[in-house]
Amino acid sequence: MIYKIFVTRSIHDAGINLLKANKNVDLEIYERDQLIPRKELLKRVRGKDIILSLLTDKIDKDVMDAAGPQLKMIANYAVGFDNIDLKEAAKRHIVVSNTPHERVNESVAEHTVALMFALSHRIVEADAFMRAGKYHAWNPHLLIGSDLVGKTMGIIGTGRIGSGVVHRLYDGFKMKIIYSDVARNKELEKTTGAKFRTMEALLKESDFVSLHVPLLKSTHHLISTKQLNMMKSTAFLINTARGPVVDEKALVEALRNKVIAGAAMDVYECEPFIACNPRDIRDLRKMKNVVLTPHTASATIEARQAMSETAGKNILAFIRGKVPPNAVK
Repeated sequence: MIYKIFVTRSIHDAGINLLKANKNVDLEIYERDQLIPRKELLKRVRGKDIILSLLTDKIDKDVMDAAGPQLKMIANYAVGFDNIDLKEAAKRHIVVSNTPHERVNESVAEHTVALMFALSHRIVEADAFMRAGKYHAWNPHLLIGSDLVGKTMGIIGTGRIGSGVVHRLYDGFKMKIIYSDVARNKELEKTTGAKFRTMEALLKESDFVSLHVPLLKSTHHLISTKQLNMMKSTAFLINTARGPVVDEKALVEALRNKVIAGAAMDVYECEPFIACNPRDIRDLRKMKNVVLTPHTASATIEARQAMSETAGKNILAFIRGKVPPNAVK
């Protein structure tokens, strides 16, 4: 059997080369390096057996209907799968897979630490200051930041990425680690001396709060006005998890009113928009104490090639009659 596969956007070549080398694959890739328009997506999936989608593609009932009853797999090129209607896929017996990989975990953990440095040492502000030609002489009071050494790091969610952040900060900077999760992480406690806290206690004690939770009903707006008011006025919030975990309107108000010292965001509540209401004149872009990156925490050559290869291997396993290694359950 020849499997017709549609890839919704060009991705790194590791996985594509695996698929091209298989004689049972008829591969079609959307030519433009941009988000595929909805109308084009509905047209191009017609008659396909497998869709290799990105997190930016909404794969719902309409897409599955457009593809046809022969659609048997959706291979998501992402760790998350919020973009796929899993219930609808299950009704149609469509296999869904994702691309978790240790390389991705490492990249996101590194990016989180980079954001912490950017906040605490005011790197973005300093860069803008230099580019504007404002530096005329060394000044002992110029752009004063704060050290990481000796500070308290609060981690909400201690999966592989959260734990990766902890180890980097504990091993490299001897930060005091406290964490909150649905269950105790005994291994983390043993290797880093991390202390379990309720989320309320964690927010009150931490100098840095970093979010590493999936997007669920229970984590939507996990951080809002009430939680931000619990934090120290000198504390920083970092989000490399999922945008809607943070109530951005509440965050903007907290930053404006100096409830917390700053924030760094790689994901956004109404992504790709920075503000859910485009006409809102108060948004994160207008604040000097905020660092923003465009959902690039996993944007390293190593991570993206690993994701591509994982997507390819998931598809090949399915073609060979096996359960994909990263089938979503």
